[in-house]
Amino acid sequence: MIQPPKPPSRPGRVSMWRYLRLFRADILSAQPARLYRAWMAEFRTPFFRSYLCNQPDLVNLVLKERPDDFPKSMRVREGLTPLLGNSVFVTNGETWKRQRRIIDPAFEGGRLRHVFPAMRDAGQGAVARLGAIADGTPQDIEGEASHAAADVIFRTLFSIPIQNEIAARVFNEFRAHQRSQPVVNLAALVPLPRCLPRPHSRATRRTAHVIRSLIRQLTTERMAQIVAGGAPDDLATKIMTTPDPATNQRFDTEEMVDQVAIFFLAGHETSASALAWALYLVALYPDWQDRLADEAQAAFGGGAPEFSHMGKLPLTRDVFRETLRLYPPVPMMVRQARCPEAFRGRAIAPGSQVVLSPWHLHRHERIWDNPDGFDPARYGTEAGRKCLREAFIPFSAGQRVCPGAGFAMIEGPLILAMLLRAFRFETAPDRPAMPVAHLTVRGKDGIWLRIRPRYTGDTR
Repeated sequence: MIQPPKPPSRPGRVSMWRYLRLFRADILSAQPARLYRAWMAEFRTPFFRSYLCNQPDLVNLVLKERPDDFPKSMRVREGLTPLLGNSVFVTNGETWKRQRRIIDPAFEGGRLRHVFPAMRDAGQGAVARLGAIADGTPQDIEGEASHAAADVIFRTLFSIPIQNEIAARVFNEFRAHQRSQPVVNLAALVPLPRCLPRPHSRATRRTAHVIRSLIRQLTTERMAQIVAGGAPDDLATKIMTTPDPATNQRFDTEEMVDQVAIFFLAGHETSASALAWALYLVALYPDWQDRLADEAQAAFGGGAPEFSHMGKLPLTRDVFRETLRLYPPVPMMVRQARCPEAFRGRAIAPGSQVVLSPWHLHRHERIWDNPDGFDPARYGTEAGRKCLREAFIPFSAGQRVCPGAGFAMIEGPLILAMLLRAFRFETAPDRPAMPVAHLTVRGKDGIWLRIRPRYTGDTR
């Protein structure tokens, strides 16, 4: 039985400095194998202690029952500040609550139908691009998935395709930013005084500055359109015109730049990761791929997908869920204990780091049946549905759940279905994929697939 690729765990005990070197290279393979069975594990450094929690009750406590007592760790933002500024991803307390009150209405359920045509247009663009390279030679599907996900973001946020000059420049600069940004910034490991400058590389600072300048240009132009009464009714307009119901204040330009930066990072990078791994998994399991292609053909017929068709893709949705279980785009989330706690009889001091790991929780040997196997059919069982409720957090959970979770669960299955209706994907045996975690879970040397046309009919 073929198993999906899984990074090797580090052997036994290692020194702290060896661990930090491993961690900087890849978060996943730096961890010991025992985390796939442990309910909780403690890690000590000279500067702080961290506790990885896999027990569902503890995860629920941190994310749902008492989230204000476990704010996001400030260590998380150290490496992301040049690009994300003071965005909703890194803030806490009243600042975060105000930002979410303004942002959340843009992602309400009714808006999904409104933005669906933009998602479909991005999917059609992806089909056209892959059609030009579907000759059976190995292709790095990560780059194509990134292109498609970025196109969705620009079309839904600013009503512009990725072919737009500014959109294309943001996309290219973001890829350069990813290459320049290490997974761990020194200030995330060593408690530097706030007054000291953070040790970001010149390339990281440059690409972040360029990206923010381009986003500022888009935001300024959109504000002028709003004032003139001619702005498109897209996500950017909705967010920029929504007042905080508590203060009646809107985002100013710099605040909006911060939020657009995280929408691009979260909405593009995470969606691209999930789509690329979904395509790899269906290439690894061709029987499932054929079932999904048939489902898409039956749902869409020979025409363009409509929002009403999404209910006809249950298998595609389950495959996408299984992808998010095996390869959660954000493999770990870090919170900080605000007050003294006791977890499993162990004292947790204020300031301790509380790590919640979707990667380990989703593969936990005491929770999931066949945790490392690919089994989308599990979600049709009561045991599988129970695991979904209690141990499935690819978008986090509770009040800090990703506002775009519903958005992602339409976008991912839609584009996956559109691509499988048009193409057959095959693995490249000489270029196997191996997951590593940097900003998100990606292929160590890319995710290479052979692409061939599937149907000759209309696959708009």
